[in-house]
Amino acid sequence: MFTVGRLEAMARLGFAARGLMYLLIGYLALRLGRTEDGAGALAILSSTGGRVVLAGMVVGFVGYGLWRLTDAAIDSEGHGDGLSGALVRAGGAMSGLIHLGLAWAAAKLALRDAGGGGGDGDRIEQGASTALDWPGGEIALLAGAAILLGVGAFQLVRAVKLSFLKHLDGRVAHRPWVAWLGRAGYAARGIVFLVMAWFLWRTFQSADAEEAGGMGQALEALPSDLQFLVAGGLALFGLFSLVEARHRRINDPHIVARLQRSWG
Repeated sequence: MFTVGRLEAMARLGFAARGLMYLLIGYLALRLGRTEDGAGALAILSSTGGRVVLAGMVVGFVGYGLWRLTDAAIDSEGHGDGLSGALVRAGGAMSGLIHLGLAWAAAKLALRDAGGGGGDGDRIEQGASTALDWPGGEIALLAGAAILLGVGAFQLVRAVKLSFLKHLDGRVAHRPWVAWLGRAGYAARGIVFLVMAWFLWRTFQSADAEEAGGMGQALEALPSDLQFLVAGGLALFGLFSLVEARHRRINDPHIVARLQRSWG
Protein backbone atom coordinates (compact mmCIF):
# COMPACT_ATOMS: atom_id res chain seq x y z
CA MET A 1 0.00 0.00 0.00
CA PHE A 2 1.26 3.46 -0.87
CA THR A 3 1.78 5.87 2.01
CA VAL A 4 2.59 9.55 1.74
CA GLY A 5 6.19 8.86 2.77
CA ARG A 6 6.66 6.12 0.20
CA LEU A 7 5.08 8.19 -2.55
CA GLU A 8 7.38 11.08 -1.66
CA ALA A 9 10.48 8.87 -1.79
CA MET A 10 9.39 7.43 -5.14
CA ALA A 11 8.60 10.90 -6.47
CA ARG A 12 12.10 12.07 -5.53
CA LEU A 13 13.55 9.06 -7.32
CA GLY A 14 11.29 10.03 -10.21
CA PHE A 15 12.79 13.52 -10.37
CA ALA A 16 16.23 11.89 -10.49
CA ALA A 17 15.10 9.48 -13.23
CA ARG A 18 13.62 12.37 -15.20
CA GLY A 19 16.89 14.25 -14.77
CA LEU A 20 18.96 11.38 -16.16
CA MET A 21 16.58 11.01 -19.09
CA TYR A 22 16.75 14.69 -20.03
CA LEU A 23 20.52 14.72 -19.65
CA LEU A 24 20.73 11.82 -22.06
CA ILE A 25 18.32 13.47 -24.53
CA GLY A 26 20.41 16.65 -24.47
CA TYR A 27 23.69 14.76 -24.76
CA LEU A 28 22.50 12.74 -27.75
CA ALA A 29 21.38 15.88 -29.57
CA LEU A 30 24.42 17.99 -28.72
CA ARG A 31 27.18 15.41 -29.14
CA LEU A 32 25.77 12.92 -31.63
CA GLY A 33 23.15 14.95 -33.51
CA ARG A 34 20.46 12.42 -32.57
CA THR A 35 17.05 13.87 -31.71
CA GLU A 36 15.51 11.29 -29.38
CA ASP A 37 12.49 11.37 -27.12
CA GLY A 38 12.32 9.84 -23.66
CA ALA A 39 11.66 6.28 -24.80
CA GLY A 40 14.43 6.51 -27.39
CA ALA A 41 16.88 7.70 -24.74
CA LEU A 42 15.90 4.80 -22.48
CA ALA A 43 16.44 2.33 -25.33
CA ILE A 44 19.95 3.68 -25.86
CA LEU A 45 20.64 3.41 -22.13
CA SER A 46 19.52 -0.21 -22.27
CA SER A 47 21.78 -0.95 -25.24
CA THR A 48 24.79 0.32 -23.31
CA GLY A 49 24.22 -2.08 -20.42
CA GLY A 50 22.32 0.20 -18.03
CA ARG A 51 19.75 -2.34 -16.88
CA VAL A 52 20.31 -1.67 -13.16
CA VAL A 53 19.85 2.06 -13.73
CA LEU A 54 16.72 1.34 -15.77
CA ALA A 55 15.29 -0.75 -12.93
CA GLY A 56 15.68 2.19 -10.56
CA MET A 57 14.13 4.50 -13.15
CA VAL A 58 11.08 2.23 -13.37
CA VAL A 59 10.36 2.78 -9.67
CA GLY A 60 11.02 6.49 -10.02
CA PHE A 61 8.78 6.94 -13.05
CA VAL A 62 5.95 5.05 -11.33
CA GLY A 63 6.25 7.23 -8.23
CA TYR A 64 6.49 10.43 -10.25
CA GLY A 65 3.54 9.44 -12.44
CA LEU A 66 1.33 8.62 -9.45
CA TRP A 67 2.34 11.86 -7.74
CA ARG A 68 1.39 13.89 -10.82
CA LEU A 69 -1.93 12.09 -11.20
CA THR A 70 -2.68 12.62 -7.51
CA ASP A 71 -1.99 16.32 -7.86
CA ALA A 72 -4.25 16.50 -10.92
CA ALA A 73 -7.05 14.70 -9.06
CA ILE A 74 -7.04 16.57 -5.74
CA ASP A 75 -5.00 19.70 -6.54
CA SER A 76 -2.44 18.85 -3.86
CA GLU A 77 -0.23 21.79 -4.89
CA GLY A 78 -3.01 24.36 -4.84
CA HIS A 79 -3.20 25.36 -8.52
CA GLY A 80 -6.83 26.46 -8.09
CA ASP A 81 -10.05 25.84 -9.96
CA GLY A 82 -9.66 28.61 -12.55
CA LEU A 83 -8.72 28.14 -16.19
CA SER A 84 -4.97 28.40 -15.58
CA GLY A 85 -5.17 25.95 -12.68
CA ALA A 86 -7.25 23.53 -14.73
CA LEU A 87 -4.71 23.67 -17.58
CA VAL A 88 -1.84 23.05 -15.17
CA ARG A 89 -3.63 20.08 -13.63
CA ALA A 90 -4.52 18.69 -17.07
CA GLY A 91 -0.88 19.04 -18.07
CA GLY A 92 0.12 17.31 -14.84
CA ALA A 93 -2.24 14.44 -15.57
CA MET A 94 -0.75 14.13 -19.05
CA SER A 95 2.73 14.16 -17.53
CA GLY A 96 1.70 11.47 -15.06
CA LEU A 97 0.41 9.20 -17.80
CA ILE A 98 3.52 9.82 -19.91
CA HIS A 99 5.80 8.88 -17.02
CA LEU A 100 3.79 5.74 -16.28
CA GLY A 101 4.27 4.88 -19.96
CA LEU A 102 7.99 5.53 -19.58
CA ALA A 103 8.01 3.22 -16.56
CA TRP A 104 6.46 0.48 -18.68
CA ALA A 105 8.95 1.06 -21.50
CA ALA A 106 11.89 1.09 -19.06
CA ALA A 107 10.65 -2.12 -17.42
CA LYS A 108 10.46 -3.93 -20.75
CA LEU A 109 13.94 -2.70 -21.66
CA ALA A 110 15.34 -3.68 -18.26
CA LEU A 111 13.99 -7.18 -18.87
CA ARG A 112 15.66 -7.14 -22.28
CA ASP A 113 12.39 -7.02 -24.18
CA ALA A 114 13.42 -4.96 -27.19
CA GLY A 115 9.88 -4.99 -28.52
CA GLY A 116 8.93 -2.00 -26.38
CA GLY A 117 6.71 -0.52 -29.05
CA GLY A 118 8.74 2.41 -30.32
CA GLY A 119 9.37 5.86 -28.98
CA ASP A 120 7.06 8.53 -27.65
CA GLY A 121 6.57 9.94 -31.14
CA ASP A 122 5.40 6.56 -32.43
CA ARG A 123 2.90 6.25 -29.58
CA ILE A 124 1.62 9.78 -30.17
CA GLU A 125 1.18 8.99 -33.86
CA GLN A 126 -0.63 5.76 -33.02
CA GLY A 127 -2.83 7.61 -30.54
CA ALA A 128 -3.64 10.26 -33.15
CA SER A 129 -4.51 7.54 -35.66
CA THR A 130 -6.83 5.89 -33.14
CA ALA A 131 -8.47 9.23 -32.34
CA LEU A 132 -9.10 9.89 -36.01
CA ASP A 133 -10.95 6.57 -36.23
CA TRP A 134 -13.31 7.55 -33.41
CA PRO A 135 -16.50 9.53 -33.94
CA GLY A 136 -15.58 13.07 -32.93
CA GLY A 137 -11.92 12.08 -32.55
CA GLU A 138 -10.86 15.32 -34.22
CA ILE A 139 -12.17 17.18 -31.17
CA ALA A 140 -9.93 15.04 -28.96
CA LEU A 141 -6.96 16.01 -31.12
CA LEU A 142 -7.93 19.66 -30.87
CA ALA A 143 -8.24 19.35 -27.11
CA GLY A 144 -4.83 17.67 -26.96
CA ALA A 145 -3.31 20.49 -29.01
CA ALA A 146 -4.91 23.06 -26.68
CA ILE A 147 -3.52 21.29 -23.60
CA LEU A 148 -0.03 21.12 -25.09
CA LEU A 149 -0.27 24.78 -26.09
CA GLY A 150 -1.31 25.72 -22.57
CA VAL A 151 1.41 23.58 -20.99
CA GLY A 152 4.05 25.02 -23.33
CA ALA A 153 2.97 28.57 -22.56
CA PHE A 154 2.97 27.77 -18.84
CA GLN A 155 6.53 26.47 -19.07
CA LEU A 156 7.64 29.72 -20.71
CA VAL A 157 5.84 31.79 -18.08
CA ARG A 158 7.57 29.80 -15.34
CA ALA A 159 10.91 30.44 -17.03
CA VAL A 160 10.27 34.20 -17.07
CA LYS A 161 8.76 34.53 -13.60
CA LEU A 162 11.00 31.92 -11.91
CA SER A 163 7.86 30.63 -10.20
CA PHE A 164 9.37 27.14 -10.00
CA LEU A 165 11.68 28.36 -7.23
CA LYS A 166 8.80 28.50 -4.72
CA HIS A 167 8.72 24.70 -4.70
CA LEU A 168 12.37 24.40 -3.62
CA ASP A 169 13.91 24.52 -0.16
CA GLY A 170 15.12 27.96 0.80
CA ARG A 171 18.68 26.65 0.99
CA VAL A 172 18.90 26.47 -2.78
CA ALA A 173 15.93 28.48 -4.06
CA HIS A 174 17.86 31.77 -4.01
CA ARG A 175 21.05 30.53 -5.62
CA PRO A 176 21.48 32.13 -9.07
CA TRP A 177 22.80 28.98 -10.73
CA VAL A 178 19.69 27.05 -9.69
CA ALA A 179 17.46 29.78 -11.09
CA TRP A 180 19.31 29.74 -14.42
CA LEU A 181 19.23 25.96 -14.66
CA GLY A 182 15.48 26.00 -14.21
CA ARG A 183 14.95 29.03 -16.44
CA ALA A 184 16.85 27.48 -19.35
CA GLY A 185 15.20 24.11 -18.82
CA TYR A 186 11.64 25.37 -18.63
CA ALA A 187 12.16 27.63 -21.65
CA ALA A 188 13.45 24.68 -23.68
CA ARG A 189 10.56 22.48 -22.59
CA GLY A 190 8.11 25.24 -23.41
CA ILE A 191 9.40 25.45 -26.97
CA VAL A 192 9.21 21.67 -27.38
CA PHE A 193 5.62 21.53 -26.11
CA LEU A 194 4.58 24.38 -28.41
CA VAL A 195 6.01 22.52 -31.41
CA MET A 196 4.21 19.34 -30.32
CA ALA A 197 0.98 21.36 -30.05
CA TRP A 198 1.58 22.59 -33.59
CA PHE A 199 2.02 18.99 -34.73
CA LEU A 200 -1.37 18.04 -33.25
CA TRP A 201 -2.99 21.12 -34.79
CA ARG A 202 -1.69 20.06 -38.20
CA THR A 203 -3.01 16.56 -37.54
CA PHE A 204 -6.42 18.03 -36.74
CA GLN A 205 -6.41 20.12 -39.92
CA SER A 206 -5.15 17.42 -42.27
CA ALA A 207 -6.66 14.34 -40.59
CA ASP A 208 -3.25 12.74 -41.12
CA ALA A 209 -1.84 10.96 -38.04
CA GLU A 210 1.68 11.14 -39.48
CA GLU A 211 1.68 14.87 -38.75
CA ALA A 212 1.74 14.12 -34.99
CA GLY A 213 5.04 13.78 -33.18
CA GLY A 214 6.82 13.73 -29.85
CA MET A 215 9.85 15.40 -28.36
CA GLY A 216 12.32 13.86 -30.78
CA GLN A 217 10.38 15.05 -33.81
CA ALA A 218 9.89 18.48 -32.22
CA LEU A 219 13.65 18.85 -31.76
CA GLU A 220 14.30 17.65 -35.28
CA ALA A 221 11.84 20.21 -36.70
CA LEU A 222 13.71 23.17 -35.20
CA PRO A 223 16.31 25.19 -37.16
CA SER A 224 19.82 23.95 -36.38
CA ASP A 225 20.87 26.89 -34.20
CA LEU A 226 17.64 26.81 -32.19
CA GLN A 227 17.85 23.02 -31.97
CA PHE A 228 21.29 23.36 -30.37
CA LEU A 229 20.00 25.88 -27.81
CA VAL A 230 16.89 23.86 -26.98
CA ALA A 231 18.88 20.62 -26.65
CA GLY A 232 21.25 22.43 -24.28
CA GLY A 233 18.25 23.70 -22.34
CA LEU A 234 16.86 20.18 -22.03
CA ALA A 235 20.19 18.97 -20.66
CA LEU A 236 20.12 21.81 -18.13
CA PHE A 237 16.58 20.82 -17.22
CA GLY A 238 18.00 17.40 -16.46
CA LEU A 239 20.43 18.97 -14.02
CA PHE A 240 17.62 21.04 -12.50
CA SER A 241 15.57 17.85 -12.05
CA LEU A 242 18.46 16.37 -10.07
CA VAL A 243 18.36 19.44 -7.84
CA GLU A 244 14.60 18.91 -7.42
CA ALA A 245 15.18 15.28 -6.48
CA ARG A 246 16.93 16.51 -3.36
CA HIS A 247 15.37 19.88 -2.63
CA ARG A 248 11.77 19.80 -4.01
CA ARG A 249 9.17 20.57 -1.33
CA ILE A 250 7.14 17.44 -1.88
CA ASN A 251 6.42 16.97 1.83
CA ASP A 252 4.83 20.38 2.34
CA PRO A 253 2.49 19.97 5.36
CA HIS A 254 -0.51 21.22 3.40
CA ILE A 255 0.17 18.72 0.61
CA VAL A 256 0.56 15.87 3.10
CA ALA A 257 -2.71 16.80 4.80
CA ARG A 258 -4.55 16.86 1.48
CA LEU A 259 -3.12 13.48 0.49
CA GLN A 260 -4.05 11.95 3.82
CA ARG A 261 -7.61 13.30 3.62
CA SER A 262 -7.98 12.02 0.05
CA TRP A 263 -6.78 8.53 0.99
CA GLY A 264 -8.77 8.43 4.23
